This record gives sequence, structure tokens and C-alpha cells, in this order.
Amino acid sequence: MKKFLKVTAIVIGTILALFALGLGTTTVVNAVATGSETKNLKPYGELIEVDGKNMNVVDRGAGEQTIVLLPGLGTAAPGLDFEPLIAQLEDRFRVIAVEPLGTGLSDEAGTARTSENIAREVHGALSTMGVRSYSLMGHSIAGIYALTYVNEFPEEVTAFIGIDSSVPNQPGADSEYPTESMQQLKALGLLRVLDGLAPDMYTDLDYTPEMKDQMHVLALRHAASDDLGSEMNLAGENFAAARELSFPADLPVLLFVVSEGEDVEGWIPLHEEQIAAQTTGRMILMDGDHYLHHTLAPQIAAETVSFLDALPAR
Repeated sequence: MKKFLKVTAIVIGTILALFALGLGTTTVVNAVATGSETKNLKPYGELIEVDGKNMNVVDRGAGEQTIVLLPGLGTAAPGLDFEPLIAQLEDRFRVIAVEPLGTGLSDEAGTARTSENIAREVHGALSTMGVRSYSLMGHSIAGIYALTYVNEFPEEVTAFIGIDSSVPNQPGADSEYPTESMQQLKALGLLRVLDGLAPDMYTDLDYTPEMKDQMHVLALRHAASDDLGSEMNLAGENFAAARELSFPADLPVLLFVVSEGEDVEGWIPLHEEQIAAQTTGRMILMDGDHYLHHTLAPQIAAETVSFLDALPAR
């Protein structure tokens, strides 16, 4: 029995030692790889100073009307992620894809990721660029930030266009994210390991190899960052604050909504309710996943042109 216990202890000790060695290896590899990858990132867009920090924006097209694109939660490189849609819209509009602080090539924010702070920072960048009139087009949680934005700057926003955008009363909005666990996994280099095992969401999509590489590097760079952690931790509060807000009744609103309801109870009725409050509102159901702009950019662009062209001049 003593011999068995002794052998068992040796085996367990060996396993723990190998595990510790493995963690040490992944930690070092992650640190070295992160540094190397960051040096190889190529600039895209332009840097706009906001509150002493640089915010990266992609500014394309030269149409009379402007569309400002806002990303969903956890989008690592919005200026690249929106590329299929930008390519479809830039012939008709000036298209500005904003990379909020803490995403893409923008500086880290270092401040609480409240709807108010995000809206103020985005507005600061647009003001510096001299952009005073535009439609907001937002994916996912940008639907929540847009409510704050429109109520803060109603004289500038001419329409809101949602890409499977979040609504204030959706179920699960107050769910907690495992941010501390994610940060620990990142510090140990295990997020990089898990990323290597996970399927690549951009594999079969119309992005160049360079874009895919950049998005992959930036996803690892921003994963479990302090800014992303703050945005996740404050999501419940941001949704709660949005329940006190609504779009102005005369603001034109176009919503592209996943037809299967995104596994959220009442997803389609909640968007129908939001549209019903608008004088000019339309909802278009689309057969796709949450990232509709990845696969259905031509249809989104065509419907956007039709919707905005039908509006009276403001």
C-alpha cells in the first residue's frame, strides 16, 4: 500500500510539474508572439486625436451622404471587419468605420466603457473630422450605444440602421461575463492555445489573407483587455440605462434582423416594437447569422440605398 501511494505521489507530482512547465512555456510563447505580431501590424485608416488618445477610423467614399459604422461587442478590428459592407456602400456614400478606443488600432481607453463615454469619444472623433450630419449604422450592442448617442446629438444623426442590433429589453442583457477567468487564461497564454483550436470565423469570407492575419492578431491583442473587460462588466448597466431612452419618433430607423431570432426569446417581436414607435421605420428579416454584414453585405447595401434615398432631405 505504501509503495502504491509512493508511486501515485510520484505520478501526480510529475503530472503537476509537466503542467507547470507547460504553462510556463505557453506564457513565454504568448509574450514573444504578441510582441512580434504587434510589430508586424500594418496601419489602415487614419488616427484622430480624442481626449489625448488616438482613435483609428477608416474613411472611404465621397458621396453626399455619410454613414458611420459602429461595431458590436468584442469586434477586435472594426475597420477591417466591416470591409465587405464598406466595399458595397462606398460608391454611393462616404463611409466612416469607427474603431472605438480599445479596439482595432485605436489606443486603449483606460476609462469605464459606459454608453456615455463611448458615444462622447466617437462624437469627438467625428467632430474633429468635421462630420456634422450622418446616418449611424450599428451592429449588435451598438444599437444600445446608439440610443445614448442619438439622444445626446439629435441634431446630427439623420437615421439609424441596425445590423441585428441589440434592443434594451432583450432577455439575458444582464448576464455576467467571465472576464477575470479570460484575463487569467490570457496571462498564461492559454487563450492563444484555445484560439488555435477554434474554427476561424473568417475562413470562407471575402477578406484578403492580409486582412485575416491582421484581424487574428488584433483579436488576440484585445482579448481580455482591460477595456473589453470593462465593456463586458458594464453591459448590464448600459442596457438598463437604455431602457429609459428611445429613438426620437421622427428619426428614420431601418433594422436588419436575423430571421431565426438569434436564439434570443422574442428577438423579432422586440424589434417590431422598436420600429412601431417610429414615424418612418422598417424591419427586414434576413436569413443569416448575427454577423449579417459578413455574408449579406450586397443585400444590406441595396436596402440601405433604397431606404435612405426615399427619405426627404433634412
